[in-house]
Amino acid sequence: MTKEILFYYDFSSPYTYIAHKRIREIQKKGFVKFIYCPMLLGGLHKLAGITANAFIKNKNEFMRLDCEMVSKKFKIDFKFNDYFPISSLNLMRGSLVTSKDILDNYIDFFFDAYWKDNINLSDNDIFKNKLEDLEINVNTFLKNVSNKETKEKLIKLTQDAYDKKIFGAPTFICNNKIFWGQDRLDYAIEEFFN
Repeated sequence: MTKEILFYYDFSSPYTYIAHKRIREIQKKGFVKFIYCPMLLGGLHKLAGITANAFIKNKNEFMRLDCEMVSKKFKIDFKFNDYFPISSLNLMRGSLVTSKDILDNYIDFFFDAYWKDNINLSDNDIFKNKLEDLEINVNTFLKNVSNKETKEKLIKLTQDAYDKKIFGAPTFICNNKIFWGQDRLDYAIEEFFN
């Protein structure tokens, strides 16, 4: 069996964006295999009874400064989104319906739109324009993210993450060990080589 690191993500998390950017750099070296695992962070928090940092004043303020500090350290182009928090529901469902041949581009594009380009992705017209920029058929996309099967799949993936004792994003799993937070990526990589 090929060893891999599972990367549980949601576009709405700035720390997940930082981890994603670091993963893309690591992937260029070709030594570590990452599997992107979508889940809905808001749904996960609800299952776990967690209030998100966005809704706790002091944590929200700290998170903004912390993300800027960490991004600067890793030379990641980062701008805390002025519209945070926004619903990532359609973005995450989109991860399930976007064809595999453009899925990496989809993930890169929308992480950057949210956490580098400061785009208000909760604005439907802006979101549709961004889909068009990716040459994704907007009507087909919106139909697919709204169908019952897609909705149920994201619910199941989120429940599966919770059942694995995941409570936040980003989370990495390697050798059945959980590593939570962008600052645990190096630990997950060490585990990969054990």
